[in-house]
Amino acid sequence: MTPRDVSLAPDAADLLEAARAGQRRALARVMSFVERGGAAARDLGALTFAQAGHAYTVGITGAPGAGKSTLNSAVVGVARERGERLAVLAIDPSSPFSGGAILGDRVRMSDHTFDEGVYIRSMATRGHLGGLTLATPLAVRVLDALGWPWVVIETVGVGQVETEIVGAADTTVVVVNPGWGDSVQANKAGLMEIADIFVVNKADRPGASETCRDIRQMLDLSAPGSWDPPILTSVGTTGEGASELWDAICAHRDHCTVSGELESRRAARAETELDEILRARIAERVATLTDGPAAERLRERLTRREIDPYAAAETFLSDAL
Repeated sequence: MTPRDVSLAPDAADLLEAARAGQRRALARVMSFVERGGAAARDLGALTFAQAGHAYTVGITGAPGAGKSTLNSAVVGVARERGERLAVLAIDPSSPFSGGAILGDRVRMSDHTFDEGVYIRSMATRGHLGGLTLATPLAVRVLDALGWPWVVIETVGVGQVETEIVGAADTTVVVVNPGWGDSVQANKAGLMEIADIFVVNKADRPGASETCRDIRQMLDLSAPGSWDPPILTSVGTTGEGASELWDAICAHRDHCTVSGELESRRAARAETELDEILRARIAERVATLTDGPAAERLRERLTRREIDPYAAAETFLSDAL
């Protein structure tokens, strides 16, 4: 069956059908609906939930300037050489004017633009400080349901708040640079504790071996787990180390699958997503209640100190729920 023209099939089910048939324009529209949120996104979530659960997700995170995008592009190249199909979600900074993504990651991955086995989507953070948009879990699920076996999430790179990537990925790769050793102590409660794989990128610069040593020392001080995070080196601009990184990702996937950790991680991720959705829906409801005459009267009582802020908040929440 030939998929109908996307312009004639604006509803979620038809768009999904066209995207599954390989229409990139349909896939782009689906992802736009996901980013936009609202009823269309909820429809997509309902339609794809039962079909998902097969894709393996890889998170790539690290401080700004670590070279994540260049390294990611090299790793995608290795995966493609081995016959894998990948979707890449590049969580980019938001434009302060339009709210859209700046698209820097997409520019740096231009080598894969015309490869039908790679799908690259830049998503704006829209001010979300953790670097991941609230739409990211749904975007992963949609890509999963559409048959993409690998989904790579590359975060914007904003420091310690990047730790929320651990809640979105099956394998988390933390990318650092030589000379990062002085920051290890400050970051040990953040990036140090979420990594399944460490990569010292730009390893052609002085200090790479010392940084590897410092990371290993920090790991030795941590409580041992069932998986010992490997510490790799790479030079993203030349592709050096990309093959070893892909091997490590596959090894961690095998470990998580055999040990049962993959199932527990995904269960925790589902609970986290539910919590986020509940918070977002309650916030939407509260926003509608904080307008109008009743809300204004409550604010006036607060101003006259007839009611304290906690009691006012309880009033709003009781109405919202």
